[in-house]
Amino acid sequence: MSMTNFELVDSPDRFMRVMDLISRDRIVGIDIESNGFFRYPERICLIQISASGRVYLIDPLAIEDMSPLGKTLADGSIQVVLHSGDNDVRSLDRDWEFRVGNLFDTSIAAAFAGIKHLGLASTLQDVMGVTIPKDKKVQRSDWTVRPLSDVALTYAAEDVRHLLGLRDKLLERLHGLGRVHWVEEECDRLSKIRYVPPDPDLLVFSVKGGRGLDGRGLAILKALLEYRERHAIHRGRPHFRVIPDAALAALASDPDVDLRKIRGLGMFGRGRLAAELRGAIERGKAAPPLERPRPRRTRRLDVAERTAASQRLVKLKAWRVERAGLLSLAPPLVWPMASLKRLASFPDDLETEIQSSDVRQWQRVEFEGSLRRLLRQ
Repeated sequence: MSMTNFELVDSPDRFMRVMDLISRDRIVGIDIESNGFFRYPERICLIQISASGRVYLIDPLAIEDMSPLGKTLADGSIQVVLHSGDNDVRSLDRDWEFRVGNLFDTSIAAAFAGIKHLGLASTLQDVMGVTIPKDKKVQRSDWTVRPLSDVALTYAAEDVRHLLGLRDKLLERLHGLGRVHWVEEECDRLSKIRYVPPDPDLLVFSVKGGRGLDGRGLAILKALLEYRERHAIHRGRPHFRVIPDAALAALASDPDVDLRKIRGLGMFGRGRLAAELRGAIERGKAAPPLERPRPRRTRRLDVAERTAASQRLVKLKAWRVERAGLLSLAPPLVWPMASLKRLASFPDDLETEIQSSDVRQWQRVEFEGSLRRLLRQ
């Protein structure tokens, strides 16, 4: 595919002109490429935009002021089409605090149209008979490196080239099923997602391999995480490329182990860096033991109530699967599992539960009646 099928925009002047053109469209497709697999902190390295039959590849590494893009995205009169846009919405917020005022996610739409395989390539093939290249090597390449290859640029362009046509086809199906407003509500929820940086005080409790650590081990792990964070920032590398979680968890569980026996330490198991690592372990040993956060307290159930709750949950799950089958939907779309678990334990709380933030308005309309009848049995 030739370079003429898209335009690489890597100058501020051309970016301003392109954004002026795009802002006149009522529908635009967008995707982003980031460098989180290779760099830390992660940042957006390429923005692909489809508008008026043209694909523009915006290079934010070459453009200091990206605010014209933010203005276009926030304009509620312009529908912004993404596919599996959760990470895109968070990244746009993280890097520039950009908001999407009118969002349409083709992955969400495909799910509500009854499509099972929701990756972009699969959805395009299923809905439009279009095949696009999905090369994992290119996808996971370092998008920071300049110049970007023709192969990488072509790959990026194809991720948005058919988005607007896909949206139109999916809307046809959704109108036929009467589910357009379901998708609109889900997309509106997605547009309100914001980037929340990890809480360093809570991160220690979610490290893979650290579940069995006691308070002392958790204190050591926290010190090791702080040590790794400093090196990740200094080296500009993601955490797993500095020291993997498994190595930190192994050290926290056996802090006096010979570092040479820990897989994944690499250069951190030798010389000056090993001495610094030992220093972090000692700081963790000297720190007060950590206590895991306690789950939110609810009324405790006795043995009979727990048995009844378990039986009720089985029925609620079966209800969800049955409703999903009737509508050709994936069961999680019918009702949130967290809500079903709460209802299994406290069925009398239905009035409160249906107003839970987990539950969508369209779900209340469609399923409240049958759920209420089930809980009365």
